Amino acid sequence: MQGLIQPITVRKLGATSYQLISGERRLRASKLAGLQEIPAYVRLANDQQMLEMALIENIQRENLNAIEVALSFYRMIEECNLKQEELGDRVSKNRSTVTNYLRLLKLPPSIQASIRDGKITMGHARALISVEDIDKQLYIHDEIIAHGLSVRKVEELVRDIQKISAKKKGVEKTNAISFQYQKIEDNLASKFGSKVKLKLQDKGTGAIEIPFLSEDDLNRILEMLDW
Repeated sequence: MQGLIQPITVRKLGATSYQLISGERRLRASKLAGLQEIPAYVRLANDQQMLEMALIENIQRENLNAIEVALSFYRMIEECNLKQEELGDRVSKNRSTVTNYLRLLKLPPSIQASIRDGKITMGHARALISVEDIDKQLYIHDEIIAHGLSVRKVEELVRDIQKISAKKKGVEKTNAISFQYQKIEDNLASKFGSKVKLKLQDKGTGAIEIPFLSEDDLNRILEMLDW
């Protein structure tokens, strides 16, 4: 039949009734074109198989963004009771690819929205996922949007942040910080918009440490200090 190359897929319900499994857009386009007959695959499928086939067809659409793909993967795992390896077999993708898409759903909603809207790429998102702290994820995300950072630049920024975090974890506390000092830290952190650290030494001496995440962040802190 001319006008429709790929058949729709339906499930037989009765002698003359069928239920659409996949091909909703093709069916709608055929109706608009005034076609009276279109080719169709008729399958015997239970409700779960029908859902699985519909989701697979949805994933195979070319115009899906990464978040839509991730949500479809998640639905297949949850609603079709599939493991990631089984899902990979169904959609012809390896397990690591499936895992990378699913991890996108762990990002904050605002970052997911940027992926969906094409403001940041899958490469940007994969770099952000490796950052454990949500506040740092949001900061880097804002930097990407504001300055159009490349994926490579974001990866470098993430590595720098992780080095700072690793150094902090490696430093042992030699003195317990009293409630008073903790309050001072909190007030300074609120003022500078960055986590401030009081390093106490003997005889009441010490230092105030204000970490920064980038050159722009450093300049922002220096401006607040009237440097």
